[in-house]
Amino acid sequence: MNVRHAPLQTNSISTQVYLTLKKKILEGELKPYDRLPVLDIANGFRISQAPVREALERLKQEGLIIGQHNKGSVVSNITSKEIKDIFILREMIEGYAVRQSIQKLKEFDFELLENITREMDTAIKQNDLLKILELDMDFHGYLYERCDNYAVLDLWNSMKTKIMRFMAISNKYHSTDGLVQWHQILIDALRQGDADEAEAMFINHMHSYKTIHVD
Repeated sequence: MNVRHAPLQTNSISTQVYLTLKKKILEGELKPYDRLPVLDIANGFRISQAPVREALERLKQEGLIIGQHNKGSVVSNITSKEIKDIFILREMIEGYAVRQSIQKLKEFDFELLENITREMDTAIKQNDLLKILELDMDFHGYLYERCDNYAVLDLWNSMKTKIMRFMAISNKYHSTDGLVQWHQILIDALRQGDADEAEAMFINHMHSYKTIHVD
């Protein structure tokens, strides 16, 4: 595994290793079942093994890597069935999040969401896939936070990395050109205050990612 980088200089070395490996997985540079030897990664970054182990543990918690007997850490696989199950669950809980939060949203909420879309536009122009995906999750995750249901928020937090991974796969087939416009449409729907219409728009947005198969 070739992971040669300039030596890291900050006190958050494990975070930088985590973000680097996460980006490589989401962008497909590291593929399912690729091995992630701790010593090779540490040598590539010119650091000790401890922060690498911390980074790998974070990736395991997010389901991006798994431990395999006699192989150590490897990139996890993702199947069309798993994606379908996640999207069914997401439609159910995101519709709920939209309905519960829509009447609570104030102007500062809309301004925050619009700021996220502006940052998304910048990330798209910079072709920064990880940032695009993180901002997309921030946008939708904000409604889960505002719906004031911790169980629903926990469900979202447990599956959002898998959603990011599938969206990264989907972006190989779909352009990101309309992503900002889509999210502006969602903001406009929320501003109207019609829960039925807003829920329908969010579900339509999700459907645009459901046609890619990865098996």
